[in-house]
Amino acid sequence: MKKVLLAIPTYNEHGNVNRIYHLIRKYNKKIKILFVDDNSNDGTIFQLRELCRSDNKVSMMVRQKKLGIGSAHKFIFKIAYKMKINYLITMDADLSHNPNLINKMLKLIMYFDLVQTNRFLDKKSLNNWPFYRVLLTKLRYYLLYLMLNIKTDSSGAYRCYNLENIKLSTLLKAKNNSYSFFWESTYIFTRNKFKIKELSMVQNFRTKGSSKLSISDWLFGLIYLFYIFFKKIFNL
Repeated sequence: MKKVLLAIPTYNEHGNVNRIYHLIRKYNKKIKILFVDDNSNDGTIFQLRELCRSDNKVSMMVRQKKLGIGSAHKFIFKIAYKMKINYLITMDADLSHNPNLINKMLKLIMYFDLVQTNRFLDKKSLNNWPFYRVLLTKLRYYLLYLMLNIKTDSSGAYRCYNLENIKLSTLLKAKNNSYSFFWESTYIFTRNKFKIKELSMVQNFRTKGSSKLSISDWLFGLIYLFYIFFKKIFNL
């Protein structure tokens, strides 16, 4: 029996954690869920404790402070390897990622190294996103293709990793601790010729809470992209 873990980073998601939990359980009653919280101050931690009490397949860990979404995912990788997890799914807590893909991911991952979602395969996706977010997302997508030859939608967190085929040291090669961690890790997978499968996903914009991605995060990510690009050009 393969060991499966669904891990969800949280920070100030008071309005969403109960909703995402019940939506997950609608599609999968048995999967183990780990919430990794960056010391939320809005009551999220209290809600997570209640979920842990009501469902013995739910656990939580609280880090000392907000250290970045990429840092949270690398923390999750270390925990997953300690738990000897075979297949690891990660997703956001804000309901932008529909849990209806969880079971499909688990059916596919045994044949691939990474299964990730693609927001651009379905024309309905991003329909309720603000125009500026759609513009920035598509611009990043094309820049990653032109500069790093990444041909997938690489900047999303909704993924399933086959940890039987991927070493922890490979996952930790992505140095960015913010949102650029996702495309950087995909770039590493691509360069290592890992087998990647994409699933079409309609991504909704959050309706509760505030987005953690700021303009400064996006600009820093753009600078970091040029940094990785020049490392590639000069083989550094």
